[in-house]
Amino acid sequence: MKYSTFFILAALVLTFGSSAIAADAPAKIQVLLITGDDVAPAHNWKETSQATFEVLDESGKFDVKICEDPLILESETALSRYDAIVFMIFNFKVPTIPDAAKENLLNFVKNGKGFVVNHLASASFKEWDEFGNLCGRKWVMGTSGHGPRSVFTANIADKNNPITKGLEDFEIDDELYAKLQGDSEIHVLVSADSDWSNRTEPLVFIKEYGKGRVFHDAFGHDRKAIMTPAHKTLLIRGCEWAATGKVTE
Repeated sequence: MKYSTFFILAALVLTFGSSAIAADAPAKIQVLLITGDDVAPAHNWKETSQATFEVLDESGKFDVKICEDPLILESETALSRYDAIVFMIFNFKVPTIPDAAKENLLNFVKNGKGFVVNHLASASFKEWDEFGNLCGRKWVMGTSGHGPRSVFTANIADKNNPITKGLEDFEIDDELYAKLQGDSEIHVLVSADSDWSNRTEPLVFIKEYGKGRVFHDAFGHDRKAIMTPAHKTLLIRGCEWAATGKVTE
């Protein structure tokens, strides 16, 4: 009888203890990762979106859903369950999206949620000027560009921001994007000196948009670049900041 009582009590402790731990655990950040047809063969969008999913998922902070159709932006109800949108699509098949989808995306951010734009995704919707303003800077075909892919030094421009705090300048094998276009106010976190443009280029930067937040990550040509340790840290922190306005790591 004593043994039975002991095991019952032990089971109760484990049950309620686990419940308490679960109750104290922060809710995961809900992320919608929109991806799809890119300018293949220049980019392998399946590879880069999967690598981004892995980085966010393995951090334990995020619950990520991948969607390969930008027209999900037409559904305000579908978007309402997410804290941030990670945008990784540049789609020639859908060169634009309906006005309702545009309005939903802008309102999503204006009303306090997050938007993360990655690499060439800023080139999307070339006829939609406000998308470029949302991104802070936008890739414009025929103007923006980069030299040959190579290993270069990424410089931490602001070492006190919570997204970059503790990080040092790092080497990365990637494309160094240059001459991104736009004049809205941005806060540069990471930059690099481009031999192609002969100037210092912003590669990671943030901005506020209404009540929401935008994290622009121009890195990420392929899985190798995305998986660079310093970049992984930037991606995790940047997505968390965009979604919540803070960094807990």
